[in-house]
Amino acid sequence: MKIVKDFKEFAMKGNVVDMAIGIIIGAAFGKIVSSLVADVIMPPIGLLIGGVTFTDIVIPLRDAFKDPVTGKMTEAVVLKLGSFLQTLFDFIVIAFSVFLLLKAMLKVNKKKQEEVKPDPVPSKEEILLTEIRDILKTKNINL
Repeated sequence: MKIVKDFKEFAMKGNVVDMAIGIIIGAAFGKIVSSLVADVIMPPIGLLIGGVTFTDIVIPLRDAFKDPVTGKMTEAVVLKLGSFLQTLFDFIVIAFSVFLLLKAMLKVNKKKQEEVKPDPVPSKEEILLTEIRDILKTKNINL
């Protein structure tokens, strides 16, 4: 039962839960971006290149044919270049969005760090030397 207890402690640590939340939100964000690319960005681009839907762009390697022995149809072999381009655009939009998000977060964190910058705490030696200096100043001794 120690294994179950250890696993429960591991799974409930803050960074594991944070990571799980990040993965779930990331997956949802990926779906949103995929829809943005497929449904909003790609149709105008397809229209500009002649009304082609990107997922329809294929390079045939072998046509479909009917097997003379079995009589079954064999599917065509094609390179689905359009699907690849669609996925590539998805990646570029996601990567750029994450870049902008991280850049904004770093800018906000940098401002917070500059605002909250505490005064350095003097060491014991600095405090002692300051006290000695102040005592000497009160006795009018020039150094």
